[in-house]
Amino acid sequence: MTAGLRSVTALGAHHDRSRFGCGSEVLDRYLREQVTQDIRRRVAACFVMLDGNVVAGYYTLSAVSVALADLPHDVARRLPRYPAVPAVRMGRLAVDLQYRGEGYGAALLVNALQRAAGSEIPAVALAVDAKDDQVAAFYRHFGFMQLANDPLAFFLPLATVK
Repeated sequence: MTAGLRSVTALGAHHDRSRFGCGSEVLDRYLREQVTQDIRRRVAACFVMLDGNVVAGYYTLSAVSVALADLPHDVARRLPRYPAVPAVRMGRLAVDLQYRGEGYGAALLVNALQRAAGSEIPAVALAVDAKDDQVAAFYRHFGFMQLANDPLAFFLPLATVK
């Protein structure tokens, strides 16, 4: 592992995104072409794991609300009876193929959880959408629970992170 590779910081203009390739053209293109627009428009924040100045992995966070009815009863019963509760969405999580199998995806997920749980803006959970069953298994491994009505939508209460 390269020294400093596990440090995660907000994406900056000086970070090299040009060589990033995670095996998903959609995620690669997003990092190279769209993420700066989302940041500028305050739609999402992007955090990167760097190898020197090269992006080895990234994730995005944004605000979202989760319908109380979509949460499991044992979780929902402990929350105020609002129609929806505030959450943080991790919209994207990707690791460059060169760094796969080294635990960097898990490190990025933990960083996102810590960042969401430590925010001054309250949120009940970190919500994610898995693109397939393999990614769903990744989130289940870390204790994420399925939201109602969507087998690929998951959440983890941020109270469990603190």
